[in-house]
Amino acid sequence: MMELLKKDKGLKQGLSRVTPPKIAEVMERVFEGETGARVKFYLESCMRCGMCFYGCHLCISHDLDPRYSPVGKVKDSLEVLYDKREKATKEDILRAAIIAFTECNLCKRCVMYCPLGIDTAYLMSVVRRICFLLGVVPEYIQDTVNSHSATYNQMWVKGDEWIDTLYWQEEELSEEMEGASIPVDKKGAEIMYSVIGPEPKFSPQLIYEAAAIFNAAGVDWTFPSSPGWDNSDMAMFVRDDVVATRIKRKHFETAMRLGVQRIVMGECGHGLRSVYDVVTRQLGWKFYPIPVVHAVEFYWELLSSGKIKIKKKLKRKVTIHDPCNISRGRGLHYLLRQVVHAVCENVVEMHPNMEHNYCCGAGGGVINCGPIYKEKRMKFMKVKADQLRATGAELVITPCHNCHSGLHDIISYYDLSMEVSFLTHLIYECMQPPQEQ
Repeated sequence: MMELLKKDKGLKQGLSRVTPPKIAEVMERVFEGETGARVKFYLESCMRCGMCFYGCHLCISHDLDPRYSPVGKVKDSLEVLYDKREKATKEDILRAAIIAFTECNLCKRCVMYCPLGIDTAYLMSVVRRICFLLGVVPEYIQDTVNSHSATYNQMWVKGDEWIDTLYWQEEELSEEMEGASIPVDKKGAEIMYSVIGPEPKFSPQLIYEAAAIFNAAGVDWTFPSSPGWDNSDMAMFVRDDVVATRIKRKHFETAMRLGVQRIVMGECGHGLRSVYDVVTRQLGWKFYPIPVVHAVEFYWELLSSGKIKIKKKLKRKVTIHDPCNISRGRGLHYLLRQVVHAVCENVVEMHPNMEHNYCCGAGGGVINCGPIYKEKRMKFMKVKADQLRATGAELVITPCHNCHSGLHDIISYYDLSMEVSFLTHLIYECMQPPQEQ
C-alpha cells in the first residue's frame, strides 16, 4: 500500500492535505446527508453468506480469497469509515481509496449473486465519493476529470482539433465514397452521433468507419462542432457529481441546440450508464429531453431494416464479450448477438455469457487510474483470460472502448492468440458498398 502511495502523486498529495476536521466534515456530509439510510441498511443487512465470492472476477482469480470478495472489500473500506467516522485515520482513507478505485470495477455482477440484492457497486461508489471530497484520488483518473471540467471531453481535445479530425476523416472518406460527407452542426438531423474522447485522439479510423456506414445507409445525421460531442464521463467514476452533471447536461443541450430527433451513442458502455444513472437522478429530469440509443441498438436497426446489407460474412471464429454497462446495465446482450450473427459466420459463446459474463477488468474507471496499476489489474483478470482461452476464438468482439482496451491488455499479458474488434469495424469491413446496394 505504501509503495503505491509513493508512485501515485494524486493519492500522496491528496492524503497530505487531509486533516481530522476535514475527515469529520466529509463523513457527516456523506453518511448523514447524501446517503440517507441506504448505506446503513446495506451494511446491517449483509449476512456474510459468501455468495458474492462467486460473482467477483477479482475474488475468483485469487482462489476465492475473502480479502478480494465484495463483502471483504466493503468490510475493509466502507464499513471501517462508517464505524469510525471522524476518528478515521489517513491510513484508513488510503486503504479505502486503493480498494474502491483499483479493486472494484463497479460491474454489479456480484449483485446478481447476493440473496438480498445488496448493491456493492453503490457502496464502493460511496467510498469513492468520500475519497473525492477529501481529495484522495489516483492522479491519472483525476486528470481526465479535470479535462472534462475544462474541455467537456476526457482527453484535453481542443475545439479546433476536434473539427480538424472530422474534416480530415471526411476528406479520406470522400476518396472511397464519392459524395460521402461528415455533416457538422446540421440542424434538424434525425440523429446526433456522439463518440468518446479517445476516438479523435487515438482512433480516428472509428469515426471514418462509422461515417462510412451512415453514408452507405443514407442516415440523416450530424456531429456537433461544439463541446457535448464526447459522451464519456470519468467524473461519474470519481464521484465528482458536479462535473458529471455538467457533462451530461452539456451533451443534451448540444443535441437540443441542433434540434435532432435522437442521440446515438458510439461504442461506449459507461457513457450510456452515465445517461441513465446521472442525468435523470442528479438533474431531476423525469424523462430525457431527447431519446438516446446505443450503437448496438442503432446498428441492429440499420441491419434489420435492410439499410445496410452484408456482402460477405466474416469467416473467422469469433466470440462475444458483454460490456457490463450495456449488458447488466441496459439488457442489450440479445441485440448484440443479433448484430454479431448478422456479420459473422462462426460465433462461439464464452461461458458464462450475456448478463453473467465476467467483467473485462478495465471498466469502472479502473484502467483510467493509470499504468502503475496495470500489473495488479492483470493479476485480477486470470479468470477472464481462462474464459477467453477456452473459446478457441481468433477474435473477440465488444462494443465498448474500455472493454476493448482491457481485453487487449489481457490478451497481451496472458499471451492469448486472438484479437479484439469493435462492431463498427466489422460492419464496415463486411457491408455491401453503397454503389452496389
